[in-house]
Amino acid sequence: MAFFYFCGMKYRRLTQQQLEELHPEFINFLATQSITADEWETIKEEKPQVAEEELDVFSDLIWEGVLSKVEYLENISELHMHLFHLTDKEMKLFSVKVMNPEIDLRTQEGFGWFKRNFQSDFVEYLTASKAYGEDKNVDKFKLIEQGAVITKGELYQWFEQIME
Repeated sequence: MAFFYFCGMKYRRLTQQQLEELHPEFINFLATQSITADEWETIKEEKPQVAEEELDVFSDLIWEGVLSKVEYLENISELHMHLFHLTDKEMKLFSVKVMNPEIDLRTQEGFGWFKRNFQSDFVEYLTASKAYGEDKNVDKFKLIEQGAVITKGELYQWFEQIME
């Protein structure tokens, strides 16, 4: 019945909330395999393993689509900002380290401090670039799994301008 040959997940299963938000897309996904709503209910009851595999294949397809469009990621912690520009050829990084333990870049106050003091001795910068491995979407996914979030890249672009 299932159209796809399942050989393990490439990414990870979408959360229940994500799956609910993508319900129309999932129905279309099942339809491409000629699986009706009634058949899906039967599969879930009688062949839970097959249902799990379908969810995993769907999750991978969604991740693949999202990751192929991602251009910017940000991973911001208390004292560090890792800003990524994901080009066709490589991953570019702006890394910011704040040497003021009273600052938390995740707060409005902390980020305000940073904007006022970005040229001070309390802030260190590093830029780097790295070629992708075998699969650039897997490289992007790893950054997301480590806490990076997809952005429009305003912060990265701001850094690009001040660094020129």
